[in-house]
Amino acid sequence: MAKESKVESIPTTMVVEGTEPMVEAPPATKVAGGLRGAWQRWSGGLSHSTQFIIAATFILGLTMFFVGDLASERLKNAALQSAAEAGALYMQTFLEPYVQEMGVQAEISAEDTVALDRLLNNASLRRHVESVKIWRADGTVVYSTDKSIVRQRFPTDEIEVALRGHVVTDLEDLSQDENRFERTLKMPLYEIYAPLHDSNGKVIAVGEFYERADWLEKEIGRVRGQVWRVVGAATLAMLLLLFGFVRRSERIIQRQQADLRARMAEQVQLLRHNDQLQRRIANANRQFWQINELTLRRLGADLHDGPAQLLTLILIRLDDLAELLPARSDGEDRDTYESIRGAAQDALREVRDISRGLALPEIAELSLEEELKLAAKRHEERTGSKVALELGSLPADLPLPLKLCLYRFVQESLNNAFKHAGGQEQRLSANYAEGQLSLCVADGGPGFDPEEVARRDDGRPHLGLAGLRYRVESFGGTFDIHSVPGQGTRVTALFRL
Repeated sequence: MAKESKVESIPTTMVVEGTEPMVEAPPATKVAGGLRGAWQRWSGGLSHSTQFIIAATFILGLTMFFVGDLASERLKNAALQSAAEAGALYMQTFLEPYVQEMGVQAEISAEDTVALDRLLNNASLRRHVESVKIWRADGTVVYSTDKSIVRQRFPTDEIEVALRGHVVTDLEDLSQDENRFERTLKMPLYEIYAPLHDSNGKVIAVGEFYERADWLEKEIGRVRGQVWRVVGAATLAMLLLLFGFVRRSERIIQRQQADLRARMAEQVQLLRHNDQLQRRIANANRQFWQINELTLRRLGADLHDGPAQLLTLILIRLDDLAELLPARSDGEDRDTYESIRGAAQDALREVRDISRGLALPEIAELSLEEELKLAAKRHEERTGSKVALELGSLPADLPLPLKLCLYRFVQESLNNAFKHAGGQEQRLSANYAEGQLSLCVADGGPGFDPEEVARRDDGRPHLGLAGLRYRVESFGGTFDIHSVPGQGTRVTALFRL
């Protein structure tokens, strides 16, 4: 009859038969899905350290449970092994002299049976051994404390291992048919199957005897209790240690998160404050340039209405004086007159040019394309040079302050191109794409080295270039100047609209 846990022994070796894995781990794919979903639903409001200690308790507790169960099972088997070998050696000493004749016959003689009965009734032996059976190799019981099963034949699966010379032991559940007598004893027993040898060492029978197991169960229980106390204490110590580490780390992280949130709040406030300051600066710059435009217009109007008119009056009076000169006057008087009149005309022309440059035309109603064409035309009229236009797609409407900024940028850049490059290959290009407006004024003049100019001027910016840069950047634009000696100069302004 099959046993769930049989322990067999070869004189110095313990063998466990029929041992199967205690726990069969389920497939990982089945466990992962269910545990993950349940954990996420249940742990939503818990802190990280609490989640960790719960998970660690489950995993570590389950692991330590298997370790403790395995250790206690091994200790149980070791205790049974030790008791079985001692009991087998003890009973072999008593039983083997009475089974020697089974080497030549299949039964035990009546004299040996009586001697065995008398031996087993010994008080000292009865304190340990409650029942004895002697089996023949074919499964027939040739001797038993329970006389009712003598000469009965039972399945041989219990004695097959012992017939091969091994000692087999187990805490018996006494459910087999041949154990009716043992069940009537109403006490815990463990059975031992010991091979019985003849004088030549051949196994001729199997002795089965039952010893009281109350003391053994107590010992196993005591050892198991010690094992579980050690395992439990180790598990608790590890959990407390891990929880302490995780809790400390979580508090550090929480403090860092709080500090980070506070710093982020400060940064947000600082950014808002900086944004407000930038808007104020931009507004102030726009107002400054508007005031500057008004000032320039006023200067242009004053030049036109003041010095220009006075110079015109001087020219008229000079013409009147010319009529009073004698017709036959010497050439020196005539040359003096022409010199004075030429100087006055040149002064009047320059004053008018300056006046036109300071006083902008009315560009409020003009599109950006028309405004740029007008700026190039005015430059050509004033300097007598040519400006090549490369105008792409441009926005239809822009704020007036920005239009004034663009006009001044083109005007000043073309003036610099005429002044420093002699008007060579003057080009004005403009384009609008993906929300970015770009203007570029270039020339084919001799160019210059910006670093060399900076060193020569001790870092002092030219007023024209500085004014262009400040004007462009006040509207949130980007100003750039690129010049290489012998390759001309290119001035660029970019605006994100």
